[in-house]
Amino acid sequence: MKRCRYIVFLLLAGLVGQGCSSRALHEAEAVVAQADSLWHEGKQYGIDEGDSATLAQAYETLGAYQFLSPFTFHPSSSFTHACYHYGKLLRAKDNPVEAMQAFINATHSRTRDYNILARVYSNMGSICHLAGDFPLSYDMYEKSAEMNLRNGDSLLYFYNLNNMAYELAEQGKQETILLINQVDFGDKNLQAKILETKAVFYREIGLYDSTIVYAAKSYALGNTDNTVLLLKAQAFDNLEQKDSAIHYAQIILDSPYASFQNRFNALYIVKHCDSTLCAEEIEALYSQREDIRYYEYEPLKEKWLLSTQVLAQDIARRPDLRWIYTLIALILFICSSFVLVRVWRKRKLHQKISEEIEIKQNQIDTLSQRQEEHHLQLLEEIEAVCTQLNESENWKKELRWNNYSEMCEVVNLRLFGFVSHLSSFCLSEKEVRLCILILLKAGTEQMVDSIPYAKSGLGKFKLTTARKLGTTTREMRAFLLNLLS
Repeated sequence: MKRCRYIVFLLLAGLVGQGCSSRALHEAEAVVAQADSLWHEGKQYGIDEGDSATLAQAYETLGAYQFLSPFTFHPSSSFTHACYHYGKLLRAKDNPVEAMQAFINATHSRTRDYNILARVYSNMGSICHLAGDFPLSYDMYEKSAEMNLRNGDSLLYFYNLNNMAYELAEQGKQETILLINQVDFGDKNLQAKILETKAVFYREIGLYDSTIVYAAKSYALGNTDNTVLLLKAQAFDNLEQKDSAIHYAQIILDSPYASFQNRFNALYIVKHCDSTLCAEEIEALYSQREDIRYYEYEPLKEKWLLSTQVLAQDIARRPDLRWIYTLIALILFICSSFVLVRVWRKRKLHQKISEEIEIKQNQIDTLSQRQEEHHLQLLEEIEAVCTQLNESENWKKELRWNNYSEMCEVVNLRLFGFVSHLSSFCLSEKEVRLCILILLKAGTEQMVDSIPYAKSGLGKFKLTTARKLGTTTREMRAFLLNLLS
């Protein structure tokens, strides 16, 4: 009873929660819809204080309603989208730790919007890449590729395959090339990214000439990302071609679009290759960009590392579903095997029973055929005896007709116990004599003379005797023959 009350209470709470979906919830969904609209148009949601506060409030509001979703049937897609947009916003504001947490919250939602989940996992992989945790980044890109497959987006799936290969390339693993070979080369931009991945791989294994070749090919296909220029600068630096290294590093430093990390690495190459620079000139290089002047690389890298720790802790807390799936698969296999064995055994038993029934039926048919043959043979013998007696001139003498008791013995002997078969019908002496005469195919005159009985009453007498036997006068002889057989 208490459990029922508890269930009723929960259902009522769910209905109340559904009815009390506040105005704030609808406003939060409207904010997320606006962010989605800007995203589909290829625009960035504003990172000024007003927009940031609006999106943060929508994220918090939708997150607060998640605990009611099982009762209110509130879709979790809005919250997933809010997590994605808010995570992107936090990342743009150099807060990768909270951005990672927002992305993690998106992966915990119950949405089946695989497109947004693919974007979430891709961003998580990018953060892990910046932190230098390439194995974890590989795992996130693999998840993103899985979501693309579920969503049916083959192009983004191939991009994620390249991202996975890029993480392997950063580790100098030969699997890089094997993974790239699975990528469709139909897209020009994708081909440029693949060439960049090859350049990274050859840099990691020390083939700097190949690094320069593939970086140049990638750039020629339209990949103007400063990472390609940095690859060339690093390769020339390792080949001790300092002028070329400084040239490409300076292009990165002069670019307004280069990332902080690329600028920092380019500045390192300039400092390393140009030993003629004095301290003032190096300081001047620092001051050329506000982001280099106001930020230090090490504190920012610590944030990236901390964000990967947050992700690693979340993964560690999650149950390893592979073992659960394996256990479920094993249980299903055992159950199905048990059912199949039972079905097989039942079929074998059914087959065996059918064979036994068929054998028994054949035996019964054989026995019935033999009985029928015996019955026909017996009838032939009876007919032969009856014909012989009927045609005999002294049949009364042969049957001791005048002495009833002796007659009964002789008839039983000659006609297979005929009188004994009539004992159960309580017939009179005359009725027994009538039955014997009918069996012998005697005529009316012979019956009248032998019973003896008046001719005028013989028909009625036959009818009365037939009724006692349970048959008709027409079928009386056939009935008597059946008694003998």
